[in-house]
Amino acid sequence: MQPMPEMGQSAMDPRDATLVEGLLAANRRALAKAITLVESTRPDHRQRAQTLLGVLLPHSGRSLRIGISGVPGVGKSTFIEALGMFLIERGHRVAVLAVDPSSTVHGGSILGDKTRMELLSQREEAFIRPTPSSGSLGGVAEHTREALLLCEAAGHDVIIVETVGVGQSETAVAGMTDCFVLLQLPNAGDDLQAIKKGIMELADLVVFNKADIDPVAAQLAAAQMRSALSMLHPASPNWLPPVLTLSAVRKDGLKEFWKVLEKFRDTLGASGEFAARRRHQALAWMWQLVDSGLREGFRRHPAVRETLTATAAAVEAGSIAPTAAARRLLELIGQQE
Repeated sequence: MQPMPEMGQSAMDPRDATLVEGLLAANRRALAKAITLVESTRPDHRQRAQTLLGVLLPHSGRSLRIGISGVPGVGKSTFIEALGMFLIERGHRVAVLAVDPSSTVHGGSILGDKTRMELLSQREEAFIRPTPSSGSLGGVAEHTREALLLCEAAGHDVIIVETVGVGQSETAVAGMTDCFVLLQLPNAGDDLQAIKKGIMELADLVVFNKADIDPVAAQLAAAQMRSALSMLHPASPNWLPPVLTLSAVRKDGLKEFWKVLEKFRDTLGASGEFAARRRHQALAWMWQLVDSGLREGFRRHPAVRETLTATAAAVEAGSIAPTAAARRLLELIGQQE
């Protein structure tokens, strides 16, 4: 017997009751269909998705959520596949939410991370979901959080969220995961200094991948990074971000990486910070949904829809200031309340 929907939610669609049954039985097809449902923009699908998430919420929250970021070419997909295979061999079930840039032509993912994790995608204990970012800030798809909860309900105890790239907007992924990992290249030089500080202050762990290509350069880069981190404010007062070197392609250093993650989880768990992060993330998620809902409601407002195209054209033409246009559109809502 499935849990009853939360207050304010409609009765569950029979199709979704079947989805819940399959998802709780760790059926990958059911999980994929559930994520497709929450990603849909159809109003009826959104209502069904809300009910589905309410039913599955008590079954979520039992995983370690890991955010992975790094510049293109750092080897994120290779690292994630090697780590996923390593964890599966040790009895874990791994889900990867790989957020791709969106094609400007068809709107879909263009990097195809799933095709670059061929071995991992073949394992029953793994689930890989490439999702187009659709221009979302920080390279995180709008419904990544919902997909994360669904993966947890399906029994995946390690969830990896891979982002498009690096930058200060990566607070999006740091704000939905337990541990934020920054991948670096040993010979990147100083061309990344402009973006390093913002991203480094979010990092719980820094990893120099491809250390096998030039071990000496990798160790030197790691030492420089440790020095740089000592001058920054860490993301947690209870944790100084370690700096590791490894080679994902050779599978060297994965055991040490996982030991550090387990230590991170135990350290923050003992201090109560781990649970506090989750509570803060849930509240931030609520406000994000409120903001998104307000923007959507604004665009659907009859008076706004009637004048938005003409007003936008006037702003582009320079015949009205953006501030005046925005005020005029907002006043339209107040006039009909």
